[in-house]
Amino acid sequence: MDSKDLILRIFDIAGIQLNGDRPWDIRVHDDRFFSRVVAHGNLGAGEAYMDGWWDADRLDETFARLFTSGAVARLPKTFDAMLGALRARLNNTQNRSRSQQVARRHYDLGNDLYLAFLDPYNQYTCGYFKNTSDLNTAQEQKLDLICRKLQIRPGDRVLDIGCGWGGFAKWVGERYGCQVTGISISKEQIAYARQFTNGLPVEIVHSDYRDFTGQFDKVLVCGMIEHVGYRNYGTLMASVRKLLKPSGLFVLHTIGRSTSATTVDAWIERYIFPNSMCPSASQLTTVAEGLFVLEDLHNFGQYYEPTLLAWWNKFEAAWPNFQEKYGERIFRMFRYYLLSCAAAFRTRDLQLYQFVFSPSGVPGGYEPVR
Repeated sequence: MDSKDLILRIFDIAGIQLNGDRPWDIRVHDDRFFSRVVAHGNLGAGEAYMDGWWDADRLDETFARLFTSGAVARLPKTFDAMLGALRARLNNTQNRSRSQQVARRHYDLGNDLYLAFLDPYNQYTCGYFKNTSDLNTAQEQKLDLICRKLQIRPGDRVLDIGCGWGGFAKWVGERYGCQVTGISISKEQIAYARQFTNGLPVEIVHSDYRDFTGQFDKVLVCGMIEHVGYRNYGTLMASVRKLLKPSGLFVLHTIGRSTSATTVDAWIERYIFPNSMCPSASQLTTVAEGLFVLEDLHNFGQYYEPTLLAWWNKFEAAWPNFQEKYGERIFRMFRYYLLSCAAAFRTRDLQLYQFVFSPSGVPGGYEPVR
């Protein structure tokens, strides 16, 4: 069976027509697409999309059909996937030097581009769309949810590991008057966060979590452990334990998988989040043993789809302002990224976990917050 026949069989299983007129049908503009996908899997499909070799009007629905049908499993295992698995097994792909790659290649791409599609608090993580369809409201509800889970009180010393553009620090500084410290390894984000939180009791520090010291009442890790890697989950947990007071609380917010893995999608790894991987709940609770008591686990992965679709709508609307600076390939890269991820959350291939940990158990028990 040649490459085109194999891809057409996969399309048929997923209910997708070649050059059809339904929103999820795929239009192929270059027949090299077929051999590229067979040879390189999602890396080939993503690169072919970025190169303009194929299109679909509703890319999210195209991927949702591929995911739910199981059609993608019909593709032969690619050399790229095998190489990625071997690299993850032999190397710590998130060591100190490699951990800088995601900052340089993704987060330092340009603050202007990201802030054009995020909310006013610059939240680049899942919103909490409970009883709302508005992105800004959902992100404020997420920030409030984290604060309530952490039981933040005036006078607390709060640490945000992987603080991004400073949105959580600003929220806590404004509403609780707490001393907040945010740490990051992205120079672009640090420069923005310092300006964004100016005048508040907030300190933004350039530091790797492995090097940071101090004692804090509350610690947040939100959307950062995805960049840590399974070999370093235990190191992060041990670092947080040293930084957290015995009576403190720790919230861990992360994209997650239902099964444990040690590799990441090859296209995502190359173009979006270098050296990244999504943990399973069991991977994190295992490394937490002997360090923390698990007080609460909350899965609201269903809210990442509306988050991603809202980001895409804002990105697309703002794109005319960035087209000349970034070019068409970046536009197609973000479209592929945001809409394929929306499909992954829609089909529950990916999850969103919030863990609440304490060093030795909350006296009298912890009351879950929703």
